[in-house]
Amino acid sequence: MANRLRSALTMLGIIFGVAAVIAAVSMTEGAKTATLKQFERFGTNLLTVRPGQMRHGPVRGGMGSQQNLTWADAEAIAKECPSVVAVVPEVDTSAQVKAGNANTNTRIAGVTENFPSVREFRLAEGTFFAAREVKARSKVAVLGPTVVQNLFGAGSSVVGEQIKINGVTFRVLGQLEGKGDMGPFSQDDQIMIPITTAMYRLIGRRGGAGAPRDSVGFIHVQFTNMKLADQARAEVEALLRERHGLRPETENDFHVMSAADFIAGAEEASRIMTLLFASIAAVSLLVGGIGIMNIMLVSVTERTREIGLRKALGATPRDILLQFLIEALTLSLVGGGIGVVVGTSLSYLLRAVGLNTAISVPWVVVAFSFAACVGIVFGLLPSRKAALLHPVEALHYE
Repeated sequence: MANRLRSALTMLGIIFGVAAVIAAVSMTEGAKTATLKQFERFGTNLLTVRPGQMRHGPVRGGMGSQQNLTWADAEAIAKECPSVVAVVPEVDTSAQVKAGNANTNTRIAGVTENFPSVREFRLAEGTFFAAREVKARSKVAVLGPTVVQNLFGAGSSVVGEQIKINGVTFRVLGQLEGKGDMGPFSQDDQIMIPITTAMYRLIGRRGGAGAPRDSVGFIHVQFTNMKLADQARAEVEALLRERHGLRPETENDFHVMSAADFIAGAEEASRIMTLLFASIAAVSLLVGGIGIMNIMLVSVTERTREIGLRKALGATPRDILLQFLIEALTLSLVGGGIGVVVGTSLSYLLRAVGLNTAISVPWVVVAFSFAACVGIVFGLLPSRKAALLHPVEALHYE
């Protein structure tokens, strides 16, 4: 209190360090929360099967290049896997879409009638196509909200309108509600059409002449609950390996992915980023601790006669040690408390300007506790130096 300005400057390192830890962690936690919400919208009780990679000797093609999944595989999974409740095969392509004078390039997804329930899509207006329209290869479509905005303008009613996909005329049955982005892929910028229409009227034979006529790009598999995720994966893999005639030593010619895999990956990436940012921010705390140690050493030097006088009047080395250690700890705790307020306020400010942030109470406690430990560790050397001073030499110090 006798040197308020010096004490305040000494605490700056602690304040900035604690505030930086809280703000950095809140940003990574916010990003993780937003990512997990995206995956939850994708569907947590869902497996997605994709074709494997084409191999030409030692060279592998890209993911899905093998084109060996078929509609028959999807039907077999639905019939023979006990944990599975619904299956949706899907083919996809990108195409130029026109409506009047407007046009856009978007993703075209050929799916079955149960796609909305399996993938948790809802309709903003109109209806989704039914099984009879899938069977009849009807030229009907359901548009995502981004496509509606690009072709007709935001807020437009599109039921009954006509669009052209690669020159083929389709009648619009409805519009999907927005689901947002999932990574680089926008779930709103796509058009749903019957899978048979896509296969036989729009896309044609996938993967060239050697590919099956009914090959599909994805098979979405819905199981009853998350507890059966491993069982459902095992059943699907075993069935597809049997159908594809794979030997025990042969690797799968397909890939099975689940939302749980993405979630686990996102959580691990978030944990690594949190530790990285927190470690960088903790450097400020260490710098602040060095500042406290330097100022406390100066304080011991300035108060050498005071220390000698206290010892002459009966103070033990332990009393002197505790006196200076408490001063160092007080600087750290006050600085840590101010840092918590600054870091929390900064997190709310970032949220107000549109960034995803989420304050993590455990990390607030960690940052504050680390600040306290910094005060003790870096205050120990000056305190010990003061405690070991000889009374007579201290009294004679000028």
